[in-house]
Amino acid sequence: MFQTTPVLLRRLMAALALTAPLVLHAHGDVTPQAVDTHTLPQLGAQWRESNPYSQGTAEGAVHAEARRIGMSAYNQNCARCHGLEAISGGIAPDLRKFDADCVGMADAAKKKACYGEMQEYFSATVRHGRARDGRVYMPPFEGILSQEAVWSIKTYLETRREP
Repeated sequence: MFQTTPVLLRRLMAALALTAPLVLHAHGDVTPQAVDTHTLPQLGAQWRESNPYSQGTAEGAVHAEARRIGMSAYNQNCARCHGLEAISGGIAPDLRKFDADCVGMADAAKKKACYGEMQEYFSATVRHGRARDGRVYMPPFEGILSQEAVWSIKTYLETRREP
């Protein structure tokens, strides 16, 4: 049977004390990062109701640039909670499934309305955050991320949808 000696116990405690800061900082810097969107068409101060960079809405080159910027912006600002490549580890919602309820709708008008509601919800959540009972579940990014950055992130997430 294994017995713990005072020397072994002290060594174990010292090892834990040395590694605790590494574990506590495993998610890295939590300061939101600004996103350079100067290569995208600028959208102005009035927030759009839907993503102007979505495939089918934007021309191919604009969509590809928005996706590239969105992937970088997502990795800098969202991945620590929502997971790398938008695959959640359970801390926050899995954003690949964000608008999954809309995908299978047969009625085109209802499907379009569903996507519209989800885009509005996405924009509002990113801008204003989410809190419940005084606990912040998602911080607000308005004033940190521009409209171009927010819609670029949404463009990237659209490419990550689960089939």
